[in-house]
Amino acid sequence: MGILDWIVLFGTLGFIVIYGAWKTRKNANIDDYLKGGNQMKWTTIGLSVMATQASAITFISTPGQAFDSGMGFVQNYFGLPLALIVVCAVFIPIYYKLNVYTAYEYLESRFGLKNRMFAAFLFLVQRGLAAGITIYAPAIILSTALGWDLNLTILLVGVLVIIYTVSGGSKAVSLTQKWQMTIIMLGMFIAFFMVIYNLPGYVSFTDALHIAGSMDKLEVVDFSFDPSERYTLWSGLIGGFFLALSYFGTDQSQVQRYLGGKSVYESRMGLLFNAVLKIPMQFFILMVGIMVFVFYQFQDHPVLFNPTSMDALKNSEVRAEIEAIEVRHNEAFKEKKRQIAHYLEIKDQGNTEMIDLAKSNMFAADQDLTSIRGEAKTLLADNIGTQSKDSDYVFLSFIIKYLPTGIVGLLLAVIFSAAMSSTSGELNALSSTTTIDFYKRVIKKDGSDKHYLNVSKALTLGWGLIAIGFALFAHLVENLIEAVNILGSIFYGTILGIFLVAFFIKFVKGNAVFIAALITQSVIIIIFALFKDDIAYLYLNLLGCLGIVFLSMIIQLIIGSKEEA
Repeated sequence: MGILDWIVLFGTLGFIVIYGAWKTRKNANIDDYLKGGNQMKWTTIGLSVMATQASAITFISTPGQAFDSGMGFVQNYFGLPLALIVVCAVFIPIYYKLNVYTAYEYLESRFGLKNRMFAAFLFLVQRGLAAGITIYAPAIILSTALGWDLNLTILLVGVLVIIYTVSGGSKAVSLTQKWQMTIIMLGMFIAFFMVIYNLPGYVSFTDALHIAGSMDKLEVVDFSFDPSERYTLWSGLIGGFFLALSYFGTDQSQVQRYLGGKSVYESRMGLLFNAVLKIPMQFFILMVGIMVFVFYQFQDHPVLFNPTSMDALKNSEVRAEIEAIEVRHNEAFKEKKRQIAHYLEIKDQGNTEMIDLAKSNMFAADQDLTSIRGEAKTLLADNIGTQSKDSDYVFLSFIIKYLPTGIVGLLLAVIFSAAMSSTSGELNALSSTTTIDFYKRVIKKDGSDKHYLNVSKALTLGWGLIAIGFALFAHLVENLIEAVNILGSIFYGTILGIFLVAFFIKFVKGNAVFIAALITQSVIIIIFALFKDDIAYLYLNLLGCLGIVFLSMIIQLIIGSKEEA
């Protein structure tokens, strides 16, 4: 990195922190701090909602996901637009009518205190862990790629977020996220065009798509009914719908973003903004990964993109094995380049038989290279261990090695900004839930407005330190973008089920829901632990939700309806 990169990186981050703290330095009360004084317009809400969901993991790991597995991951979001329409029609009017600070306040009026506490507790557990992941995930990759100390990188991200989130609360989070999202998308568009620019002169964008398609990277929709397949049309429409419905309708990190709207209209428009743009955004980020994949069909690259992993293998007792794999990898890479060049020569000649043969040979060469990389990954896992998939390092490797000075700093600022935006939204939501649902409701019911404001700030700081603590001791083995979705899927179905029963099944009372929730959540954890390789994790959202709905009705019929809600 050059001096200009460092200026761009820290100049961008410094602007965001100072802007957020300065613009919201005069929070007068708890309403301003937790709901931004209900002054947010739909554009700010829309960008803030998108930024909270789109963490640094999205912009580091998603291109790597496309590099490894193609475009199929976009199916994860197919149920999202439908879910947001339901949230706009059902959830938002109820929240505004009750004038709540958190989604879980409603549950007490319907089911009693213990159900409110249980749902809020589930949120705090999964979102507290997720906040640690959103700091840890980019930190471990950035520290590896840049040679920084991991713990110092984690502290840098965490401290910067804490400064403006503690200072300005919900309004600071939303205002800074608007700028962060603008920087993020600008950076990703620049990255996309720079990848295409760096392709060999004889390879057009159309040629790149042909190459990717011939290697099965452009299959967007999978119609398979196999429940073990993680990303299919059905898992996206069904499991993705319930995941998004729970996330946007009951997860306080999202609910708090639109509760600060000036009106129901502004909040609805902010969410519909995401309904329209979320799938195209994810498609575009995956396409960046596809172009990086094509770039590396012509550019020499290591067997493993994580330099720390390669160094560890070469300094271990399996050095001879990894060096032998490297030799085979280089030969396979040359053969694949030869097959690609042959395909590009004949693809426009009109000889269908020759074109099909060339595609087949190119695909076989790619599979051979992928198999060799798989051997290296297995060698790493068996002898060294790893903290994330190698694909998580692909996009960052391209940024650092092949982009010009200044652009590198901008794209690193994109990754840090994404980490800060999602983490700030999570900390703000964790603080509001702890303050409103636990402290104000159970510990001190008659405090002054200033007292609750100070408690909220202290809890924001506390959750920030906890998130940093989780990040410092985190060890991930899954692809990072999947890890966050898996964590959410374990808990979101249960929380969503509680809310749906509250909204639509009026004869069910509090005790029945509470017992059903305890049983269902326990069963979902057991199912994931025993069958995670047999059932796609998105379906856990469906199973959890349906489990609560049907089990609560059965229990209610058994115990009777004498209790008060």
